[in-house]
Amino acid sequence: MAKKKKSKSKKKIAPMQWLRRWLLRGVLAFVALVGFFILLYTVVNPPTTHTMWTEGSRLGRIDQDWVAIEDIAPVMARAVVAAEDARFCQHWGIDVRAVRAVLDEGSQRGGSTISQQVVKNVFLWQGRSWLRKALETLITPAVEAVWSKRRILEIYLNVAEMGEGVFGVKAAARTSFDVAPDQLNAKQASLLAAVLPAPKSRSAKAPSRKLTTRARHIADGAATIRADGRAACFED
Repeated sequence: MAKKKKSKSKKKIAPMQWLRRWLLRGVLAFVALVGFFILLYTVVNPPTTHTMWTEGSRLGRIDQDWVAIEDIAPVMARAVVAAEDARFCQHWGIDVRAVRAVLDEGSQRGGSTISQQVVKNVFLWQGRSWLRKALETLITPAVEAVWSKRRILEIYLNVAEMGEGVFGVKAAARTSFDVAPDQLNAKQASLLAAVLPAPKSRSAKAPSRKLTTRARHIADGAATIRADGRAACFED
């Protein structure tokens, strides 16, 4: 009788043990897969993102061409950092100071760094959810540990949406100003950077007064981070 009871109790807990085992295997497989792509993307450019795929399905096509950071005007890189993450060179992927400021202000604006945005674009999906934010927070330090700041910014400049269905600075420079990315001047770069938070409703080609004012502030910020050394981590 004792043996029978023991075997019954084993059968009862076996499904939970099986579930835990497969959950652990799933987590380990996910970690290994992400780790593989983090290493791969140090030398291989991400071919697409979830956002590009969904926008391509919605619009029928997207405009995106990859360009090396060496072929992008330095002022464009500085403008994006000034607009989106002025402390880009000073944090390890999560800007604790910016997060605290958002919490203290009770602001609706995001506290995401450029590194977090790259992780979201390349490995995850858009939208607000605790799961996505948790994964983003876990993956970002790993990306920062493997990729250089320059590589992170290069990928960001190529996958960020800078107009409806327009991804990356090469396509944005062409469609907005009919120039190559290495020909962008400070005003054009600042206008493109000003579009980033809302690419579907803002236009660098036909900017509103508010966008133009925002772009002037970004241009000033880009000049400041160059002067005070906050652009050193991604510039030659």
